Amino acid sequence: MMPSLSPNTQAILLLTAPLIAGKGASSPELLTPGEYKRLARHLREIQRQPADLLSPDANDLIHACQPVIEAPRLQRLLGRGFLLSQVIEHWQARAIWVVSRADAEYPRRLKARLREDAPAVIYGCGDMTLLETGGLAVVGSRHVDDPLIDYTLAVGRLVAQAGRTIVSGGARGIDQSAMRGALEAGGKVSGVLADSLEKTAMKREHRNRLIDGQLVLISPYDPSAGFNVGNAMQRNKLIYALADASLVVSSDLNKGGTWAGATEQLDKLKFVPVYVRSTGTSSAGLDALRAKGAVLWPNPHDIDGLQTVFNSGGSSPAQPPQPGLALFPESGTTEATSTTQPATEAPPAFEAQSAESRPSVGEPSHESAAPTPEATTAPSRSPELSPDAAGQTPPVTPSDALFAAVREVITQLLHVPMKDAEVAAALDITTAQAKAWLQRLVDQGVIEKQKKPAGYIVKQSSLFE
Repeated sequence: MMPSLSPNTQAILLLTAPLIAGKGASSPELLTPGEYKRLARHLREIQRQPADLLSPDANDLIHACQPVIEAPRLQRLLGRGFLLSQVIEHWQARAIWVVSRADAEYPRRLKARLREDAPAVIYGCGDMTLLETGGLAVVGSRHVDDPLIDYTLAVGRLVAQAGRTIVSGGARGIDQSAMRGALEAGGKVSGVLADSLEKTAMKREHRNRLIDGQLVLISPYDPSAGFNVGNAMQRNKLIYALADASLVVSSDLNKGGTWAGATEQLDKLKFVPVYVRSTGTSSAGLDALRAKGAVLWPNPHDIDGLQTVFNSGGSSPAQPPQPGLALFPESGTTEATSTTQPATEAPPAFEAQSAESRPSVGEPSHESAAPTPEATTAPSRSPELSPDAAGQTPPVTPSDALFAAVREVITQLLHVPMKDAEVAAALDITTAQAKAWLQRLVDQGVIEKQKKPAGYIVKQSSLFE
């Protein structure tokens, strides 16, 4: 089902999107990602939200934003309502949906990991819930030989057999091979495109899989935008942010999008472990990534082996390089039942609120200005109260009731390691509030704080309580 276009999203599109159906041409007046980030921060500081810029009495607010963006420019951008109505009709005819950071439907992994650097708007086609399933990011060069294509197809098939999602960029070569291997094996794929979302979504080979929920295609750029090297570089962080682990099959040395994305992940972002191919022909690019901290891919031959890769967090010993070693034995893969389900995140109960009343990270929030009572009073006791000596159960306080709901939400989130800032971003609360709740759950023995990969995670024993 396509989400409806919220007032906040309409305002953000007017400020940042080309709104030229079928052409994707840019306007010099559009707010850049950096400019929109500053505007969103300013709106949050004055306790307003993007939708307020479309209200009948918006002139005062527009002038209040003058220190960030000049008022005449904002007025010209916000006056493009007719163009917006035309392009929305164009997108809807092609089953393209749009969500902004102010929407509850916005991919939570992007919001939690990228925070204010998450794209203001995401365009997509297909089942957006796939974006919350994590999986294996597979990336590599466009120009590769047949053995690497076959290798990557086999990786995609194994990931599909394990019930995991392939996350990739949709470019020819390695990206498309990983996606095709998973789809042909009945698996699921999240494709993060740098260009041509509309054209790609309309291809015959993709339509049924988009409709059936096997494939979702997203892009932070206008659906009709053509290829742009800068856009291709920038979208790499989205691929890693949506995944649980990553595999670089091939990479040039010191150049190209694959190299840029992998080095950014290793040196700066550190969202997921980065594995590099360890079989076949050696590569200067992969060797250099290994020197930067990437881990040799252990070449799992079956489902259990692949699950071990996800569970190890990139810290397990890897097999040494073995030139010419096939991914699978000749007899094929072993059918096995996975003991670890993909990490899905149940939406918080309060995400049912409208975007106007509960804007997301990067958007202004009326609620985030003042700390909640729980932020200052987080006693280390369970909300499940025991009868007292007289046999009476003490009354449940509002704080206990709130924490009971919070506990369930946080434990759903922490099936994968998350830092306190990521939890705060996912729940749209302050980091101090998140730390208080997380410490309370640590004291109760529900979660634990681990060092590698750094973050809080649900204790295995608590999963069976």
